[in-house]
Amino acid sequence: MTETRPAAALPAPQGSIGTEAHAFPGAHTLLTLRVHFEAAIGDPAQYAKSLWWRLLRKRLRARRAVAPILGSSAHAYELWLARSQYAAALAPKSEGEHGPVKKIVAIVDTFDGILGLNDSLRSLSDEGVEAIVLCREAAALGVGSCTEAESLAAAAEAIDWQEQPWLLPMSAGDVLAVGAAQHYRAAAAGDVARVVYADDDLLKPGGRRVSPHFKPDWNSELYSHFDYLSGSCIVQATRKELLAVARDSDWRRCLISNVIRESTPLHVHRVLHHRRTRSLPRVPVRPLEAESNRPPVTVIVPTRNRVDLLRTCLSGLVATDYRDLSVIVVDNGSDDPATLAYLRDLDRRRFEVMPHDGPFNFAAINNRAAKKTQDPLLCLLNNDIEVIEPTWLATMVQQAMRSDVGAVGAQLLYPDGRTQHAGVVLGVGGGTGHAHRLSKPSEEGYFWRHQLPQYVSAVTGACLVVQRDRFLAIGGFDDENFTVAFNDVDLCMRLNQHGWQSLYEPRAQLVHHESVSRGWDRDPVGARRFAGELAALKRKWVTDNYVDPYHHPNLSRFSERFVVAL
Repeated sequence: MTETRPAAALPAPQGSIGTEAHAFPGAHTLLTLRVHFEAAIGDPAQYAKSLWWRLLRKRLRARRAVAPILGSSAHAYELWLARSQYAAALAPKSEGEHGPVKKIVAIVDTFDGILGLNDSLRSLSDEGVEAIVLCREAAALGVGSCTEAESLAAAAEAIDWQEQPWLLPMSAGDVLAVGAAQHYRAAAAGDVARVVYADDDLLKPGGRRVSPHFKPDWNSELYSHFDYLSGSCIVQATRKELLAVARDSDWRRCLISNVIRESTPLHVHRVLHHRRTRSLPRVPVRPLEAESNRPPVTVIVPTRNRVDLLRTCLSGLVATDYRDLSVIVVDNGSDDPATLAYLRDLDRRRFEVMPHDGPFNFAAINNRAAKKTQDPLLCLLNNDIEVIEPTWLATMVQQAMRSDVGAVGAQLLYPDGRTQHAGVVLGVGGGTGHAHRLSKPSEEGYFWRHQLPQYVSAVTGACLVVQRDRFLAIGGFDDENFTVAFNDVDLCMRLNQHGWQSLYEPRAQLVHHESVSRGWDRDPVGARRFAGELAALKRKWVTDNYVDPYHHPNLSRFSERFVVAL
């Protein structure tokens, strides 16, 4: 049966359900001390390193050292909430809504249980949102019970579709945050989307708020593996569209998925939902199902000396399960006798050795080799990459052949098994950072994001697959401004601008012995070059103030791990 409960617009209470208001500086101080204490106890070496950098007035390095451990504290979100509430209390009050008021109708599903239903209805009433409850009992109709499909069909009949309402599907026990309806109505007033979604957190028994999900802006690739919209969004649907999904066991996801085919969802960067449970990501099995007709690929491997690394890399290419594969080894002035002998003895049926003299210029090396080949796909590969499974290239190629995809990056691991690269985030530390760096592939991390295929702003050039025509269409790498660093980021951003979005593919997994072959640029010459390329990146892509759409303003800009910004 469908129970209709129109909710009157009542004054909003101070503070959200289950949240203590810390609207005074003393509480901030106590919580801040607690978070710092937990960070220092949890990782003393890292905390000490941050203090050392701060003493040396290296504030950026100090922040990058301490941000991940502060944000990982058990009370980090509580401190973030306290600061947010204190800032909101000092902020000027809104003058109210402008334009026509959008009607929102909540469809509260009790078929998974009714625990917390009264809390849900109370929060809807406080927000002036009409509530329709889906339930099994149908005494008013003279029958004992009804199915969820029958209850949803009855709900469709109870809604006044003339008002073009927005639907708010939710589960019993979930509650709206204070001001949620106002934020949703303001976002919906633009008439640019039919789905508007928000961030959420979880309500523990007793009302404590934990586990905030600060979500990315719309990411269709991520959504195909992780439903981060259902239960925390409003949908502008028709009666026909609602009835079309009534018999589906996951009608909420089906309704949203059908609507977003015609309209890109809009993201409200606020926690508007406090939930009892969430949908879990579906970490994909590996590998992708291989396609029969794989296009030819040329792998470009720049190298200089370090035959130990190069031998491991090329042996992995020989073991790679890809039939039509050619390799160009670009030798940038090797002078080690063992390396020269190894290059001389390479099987010329498999490997072409192309000399490239002069200073190391990663961008120019790859540009030259890319123009030499005629194969439709390029794989840029560092000489310090170790292949650990044979299907990595086929997986990346299958993604790179899509019409909407530009550069495809793999999941790269350090030799100790921790994550080195899971996509690139712009704006971290004013430049860029590798997402989820140092996390273990087996741990949950930030909602399993390091294990889910998804669009990203950029991927590393240490292992990158791209269609040759697209690479050349944008002029390849910028070999003047980004000779060594950030050329991959700049390339990806230009591909993105042409509608070829960068994609991270964790089912392609390799080991990266990062920077072993060329050092860490601690020498004065390398440091000056790096500083110049970082300055060029900031000028071109404004990374000092850039908010990566696949990151979040409330996640720390000083941490490659996705943690609350403190």
